[in-house]
Amino acid sequence: MLTTSGRLLSLLSLLQARRDWPGALLAERLDVSARTVRRDVDRLRQLGYPIAAAKGPDGGYRLEAGAELPPLLFDDEQAVALTVALQLAASSGSGIGEGAVRALTTVRQVMPSRLRHRVDSLTVTAVRRPSVRPEAPVEPAALTTIGAAVHARETLRFDYAASSSSASGPPRRAEPHHLVTWGARWYLVAWDLDRNDWRTFRVDRMTPRIPNGPRFTPREVPGGEVSAYVASTFRGSTDPSGGWPCHGEVVLDLPAADVATYLADGVVEPVGDDRCRLTTGAWSWVGLAATIARFDADVEVVGPPELADAFATLARRFAAAGGA
Repeated sequence: MLTTSGRLLSLLSLLQARRDWPGALLAERLDVSARTVRRDVDRLRQLGYPIAAAKGPDGGYRLEAGAELPPLLFDDEQAVALTVALQLAASSGSGIGEGAVRALTTVRQVMPSRLRHRVDSLTVTAVRRPSVRPEAPVEPAALTTIGAAVHARETLRFDYAASSSSASGPPRRAEPHHLVTWGARWYLVAWDLDRNDWRTFRVDRMTPRIPNGPRFTPREVPGGEVSAYVASTFRGSTDPSGGWPCHGEVVLDLPAADVATYLADGVVEPVGDDRCRLTTGAWSWVGLAATIARFDADVEVVGPPELADAFATLARRFAAAGGA
């Protein structure tokens, strides 16, 4: 059984975790009676926490916001999750790295020593793939402005540069639906009012204009899932499920375990001790053939014919390059 102080901390943590808590469920989670829950709620109120109660058989409790709300408390799992989130935010490319580091320092200082030692042992390094050019950081002000427009469902007006080296074109108007990250970059998925179609804008190339336009009724992204839509967009596919535009199947003279170790996307099945069947995709047939060729093994094309033609194209190019 928890002591009274420990139980109060657990109760406060639960109340912060969700908006409404039925009294019976709180009693079950704390392994106490409903009467004890009522007493503990009264104790928290005396400490300054504004907790509202709903009467009746389905009554419960809610921790309300207020100017006099004492500092928030975190249990062990929440503290670890916050530590990981802040460390990842520091390398997110959003321009909030310094703020995330300072926030982590602040949180760490108010932790009890037991918990502080635990989070100190958890160091996360986000490794990002190298790029030809350094990634442009996103201004936190731009993120918050765009995020507010998404939340308020207000039309966004902004200047947009087609590339990092080009000047902004005419002002754009779009209905912002989702802020997403892809490949360590931030993007806005929006309905482009000028082109009457869905578009994906790089946030680091956007300069929002104030004020926002009128409110709009949200639309459903193609396929219904924003993650699948973004994946299909960057794969050059019209498949709403997010798949590659080109899919092929081959048999490789390699063990399935060796191929699976370096397979980023696809399905590999054993066809014996030293052979396997590989099904995967790419943005083009030649790109798919090149992806398969990197396994450095003899290949038997199962299908489709376009994949066999792509291997023939690569063979001619490589032969010419070797002769030169």
